[in-house]
Amino acid sequence: MSNKKTSQAAPPYAGLTPAVVLDALESVGLRGDGRMLALNSYENRVYRVSIEDGAPCVAKFYRPGRWTETQILEEHAFVRELAEREIPVVAPMVFAKQDTLPAFDGFRFAVYPLCGGREPDLDRADTRLWLGRYIGRIHAIGSASAFRARPTLDIASFGEEPRDWLLGHGFIPSDLVNAYESVTAQALAGVRVCFERAGDVRQLRLHGDCHPGNVLWITDGAMAGPHFVDFDDSRAGPAVQDLWMLISGDRTEMSRQLAELLEGYEDFAAFDHRELHLVEALRTLRLIHYAAWLARRWDDPAFPAAFPWFNTQRYWQDRILELREQIALMDEPPLDV
Repeated sequence: MSNKKTSQAAPPYAGLTPAVVLDALESVGLRGDGRMLALNSYENRVYRVSIEDGAPCVAKFYRPGRWTETQILEEHAFVRELAEREIPVVAPMVFAKQDTLPAFDGFRFAVYPLCGGREPDLDRADTRLWLGRYIGRIHAIGSASAFRARPTLDIASFGEEPRDWLLGHGFIPSDLVNAYESVTAQALAGVRVCFERAGDVRQLRLHGDCHPGNVLWITDGAMAGPHFVDFDDSRAGPAVQDLWMLISGDRTEMSRQLAELLEGYEDFAAFDHRELHLVEALRTLRLIHYAAWLARRWDDPAFPAAFPWFNTQRYWQDRILELREQIALMDEPPLDV
């Protein structure tokens, strides 16, 4: 069994009651009518709130201590820049003195217009073409300037640091520590080789977490098509980071899907095909980072309830097998598009 170290700190959202949510919104002139629904979010707390004499909104309360105010405002500025260039993103509302990040009772929050939609149908080639075009437009704007405060997606922060944190905090069962330490060392060595093969690729401002759940697809009306939401993980990195999470299946299927994304993408932005060496490397980094993300949040009561399978013997055995598979995949040639 795991002998993880536990924290005695209060849960980060212990004081965020429904009354606090409504009072926070009222502090910026939005009076809720009492109807509120918690949305599917774990890193932050996100609520759909009905507003008296107005359209419903989405209130996002940021996890204390995760981002600095400067980093959040930089994310907001990027999203608003995209919106001003007619990219279909859901941007934060602006309040007095151009403020997009008000504070209330110790919490920082942002408010967004409610945008309905479903996940994109990624079985359709025209869907991938459409997504590729908009991601290309996002990256064309993202490459025009650089983040100053937000981090960069790199091996150190997404692979080495979370691996070391897990090993240092007792989450890995004692009988699996050696196996996990060995497999992550091999996996990160493979990641470094992939980055070396890709060479000095361009770093640009990204969505950062562009999976299907962060794309809302509207099916009819003037706003039909994809709308990109939740730039909370926005950071600098290679362009392919915003593409690889939209492909799946075997090697042949992923090659075809990525080719269709790039067909649309390259209408608006150049793609450096050396970045194809990074697809499995970025997947490997995400796997390591995700396990550490769950572990770091385990003192938040929402996490054990939502992820009951985490931190079991079987969970860590599966992660070891998964990383062994990634080691083999990183040795293969890049996808052929």
